Amino acid sequence: MNPSQPGLRIGFVPGATPDKWAARWREQFPRVPLELVPVEVADQERLLREGALDMCLARVPVDRDLHHAIPLYDEVPVAVVPKEHPATAYDEVSLADLADEQLIQDPAEVPGWAEVATAERLAWPPMTIGDAVEVVASGTGIVIVPMSIARLHHRKDVAQVPVTDGPVSSVVLLWLRERDDEWTQRFVGIVRGRTARSSRH
Repeated sequence: MNPSQPGLRIGFVPGATPDKWAARWREQFPRVPLELVPVEVADQERLLREGALDMCLARVPVDRDLHHAIPLYDEVPVAVVPKEHPATAYDEVSLADLADEQLIQDPAEVPGWAEVATAERLAWPPMTIGDAVEVVASGTGIVIVPMSIARLHHRKDVAQVPVTDGPVSSVVLLWLRERDDEWTQRFVGIVRGRTARSSRH
C-alpha cells in the first residue's frame, strides 16, 4: 500500500495461517485496512522488493541481508504416501526407511535424501505439489513436505507420516529492512503478542 496511507498488504505462502494476527489487527485497528494476499514461495521476496507486498509470512531460506525476519514457527516434515503404504503402520519414519521409494519432487528440496536413496530416480517432470500428490495416490512414489502443505493437498487415497530427520520448514514474518514505518511495526507488535494496552517498549 501507499506508505502515505495507513494500511498493509500481507502476503502468505501456502500452508501459512495469518488469520489469527489479521483478526487481532482488525480488533485493534478496525479502520486501518489489512489485505491478505496468497503468494507462492518462489515469489515471496520478489513481491516484497517490487512493493506489491508490505510484509509476508514466508518460508526460509530468505535473504536476511535485505530483510528483517521474525521466526514464527517450525513445521514437521511428513511423507505423503499411498493410503495402504507400509509406512502408515508406524507413528514416524526416517529418510532411510523410505530410501527405496521414488521421490517425485526435486531431491534438492529434501536435504539428506541423496545420501540415503537406493532407487534409481525416474525422470519426473517438474510439477506442482497438488499434481505430485495425485501421482502419489496412483501408488507410484512419495513426496516429503511440511505438514501444513500435506494437509492443504490431503485426499482420501493418501496418508501422511512424520519424517524424523526430514527437512524442518521454518515460517518467518518477512519485510524489507528499508521499510520500518509505524504500521509495519504495529503489525510486528501484534505478531509478538502486544495488545492494545501493551507498551511498545
